[in-house]
Formats: sequence, structure tokens, C-alpha cells
Amino acid sequence: MKPLSCAVLTLIILVALVVSTSSSAQTSHDADVHELERLETVWNEGHEHGDADVLEKLWADDMEVAVPKMPVLSKADALKFARSGRMKFLSYRTSDIRVRVYDNAAVVTGRLQRTRSMNGQEISDDWRFTKTYVREAKQWRVVSFHASEAAQP
Repeated sequence: MKPLSCAVLTLIILVALVVSTSSSAQTSHDADVHELERLETVWNEGHEHGDADVLEKLWADDMEVAVPKMPVLSKADALKFARSGRMKFLSYRTSDIRVRVYDNAAVVTGRLQRTRSMNGQEISDDWRFTKTYVREAKQWRVVSFHASEAAQP
């Protein structure tokens, strides 16, 4: 058996490093997607249970919320409204979730169907949403939530 030439050995090591780096990046990406999917559940349950403290931890300090028939809300505005008890969610469900990760930012899109009680009246919403996350101090935080009426078939 002939000894490996230095060039062949270098090529083998380089290929092994590329495969290892690629695998590590994929694992990191998969972990981010899994964490963002988990945070989507935290978001939904926080709304459904009226738990403003859970939502406060999830929201970045400069978060903005833009939803139909409401003024644009800051984090402080949204927390004040959530803690007021004026609205209670009877259901808060998402579907068609798509998660895209871009290093320390991520975009989550999907469909939100919710039913809420406000001023003694039951109201249902069927929205498409876009949520933007940023990674701050190794934690994902929502910086923007935008929703619009979903197209009906």
C-alpha cells in the first residue's frame, strides 16, 4: 500500500472539516427552529391563559404590534391592555407555521384563528401573521407582530 501524499491527506482533512462544519450548522439551525416553534406555543398559551408575565418575557423592549382595527401598540401598551382584563381569549390557535432563521433574526409566519370575549361580546378573528424575532443575549425575543385578515376561499 502506497503512503498518502500530503496533498491527498490535506484534501481528506479539508473535506472532513467541511462536512463537520456543515453538520454543526444544520444542528444549530434545527435547534433554533425547534426553539422558535416552542416559543410559538408559549405565545399562544400566554394569550389564551391571559398570562401577561409570560408574554412580557417573550417580548423585546422595542416590540411593536400591528393588528386589524387597533392602533399600533408598543410593548408597554400591549402589556397594559393584556393586564387590564378587558379581553379574554376563549381560543388562540395557529396553523400553517413556517419558521425561517437568519443567524440572529427569525421570521415566523402562519395563520391565527382566535375567539375572544370583549365587553360581553364574542368575536372571532381569522388572520395571517408575521412575527419577527431577534436573538438577544442568547434568548429569542419578539420585536414585531403584524396580522391582517386572512383571505377567505
